[in-house]
Amino acid sequence: MKSREADLAVFDEDLTPAQVRHLEKQLEVKVIDRSELILSIFARRARTREARLQVELAQLQYTLPRLTHMWQHLGRTGGGIGTRGPGETQLEVDRRRARERISRLKDALREVERERETQRKSRRREFRVALVGYTNAGKSTLFNALTRATVLTEDRLFATLDATTRRMTLPSVNGGKPQAILVTDTVGFIRKLPHHLVASFRSTLVETLEADLLLVMADASDPEMESQLEEVERVLDELGAAGRPRLLVFNKIDRLPNDEEVLGIRARYPGSFAVSAKSGEGVDLLRARLSAEARAKRNEAA
Repeated sequence: MKSREADLAVFDEDLTPAQVRHLEKQLEVKVIDRSELILSIFARRARTREARLQVELAQLQYTLPRLTHMWQHLGRTGGGIGTRGPGETQLEVDRRRARERISRLKDALREVERERETQRKSRRREFRVALVGYTNAGKSTLFNALTRATVLTEDRLFATLDATTRRMTLPSVNGGKPQAILVTDTVGFIRKLPHHLVASFRSTLVETLEADLLLVMADASDPEMESQLEEVERVLDELGAAGRPRLLVFNKIDRLPNDEEVLGIRARYPGSFAVSAKSGEGVDLLRARLSAEARAKRNEAA
């Protein structure tokens, strides 16, 4: 590590506190694991009160079982047989404070969930679509293209942490009144997404369970596209959304080298849509399909 002049070592797996301690001793630099890195990124991206509450809860749930090793070096100081060292006392204080804060955060998030449930009840007569997929697949860019919203779009991981819902106006049919559907942009998934993070963001991700249709998005230009789709399906299964109706949408076709690549994707995934949310290519076809799905749902309910 010294030869590379590194100050930090990141491991693409979860590490136990003991493993972190031994690695830091051997490498002589700070060591973090995959979960800690993802939590740090989420903390930087959190903008709303709900997102900050969710991230703080996940961080505390990650830290709580590691407090023992964090205070181990103090637990050996002072005291004799049958006495408690200052490190052990501080450990108990930290544990109690962490548990109390976790309890308060859960209460606050339950209140947020009640507010979300009230909003969802008012929308249940409307056709609802949720954009889901691997992080940085372009969900927010497509969301803006469909709804003419101005949600933040950035070419980086987890630019979106909050579920945002907007109306998409549909063209009128046979001179009738224009209809609308609700489209929701959701937080992106990632390989080996920490379970406590999924649990903390459940109030946000529950939008996928309420949707009439899931648009499962993938970056057509990413060489890891197929494995990313598998991971998205795994997280949807974990959320209980395995049986929800869905459409596959392959985004960023403007980055593919030729049309043959697009044709190949369509051949491998019949019924899917290939679009460029950035340029607008294929978006009108997708919008027309969403309109048809919404009309079919209304006719079914009539």
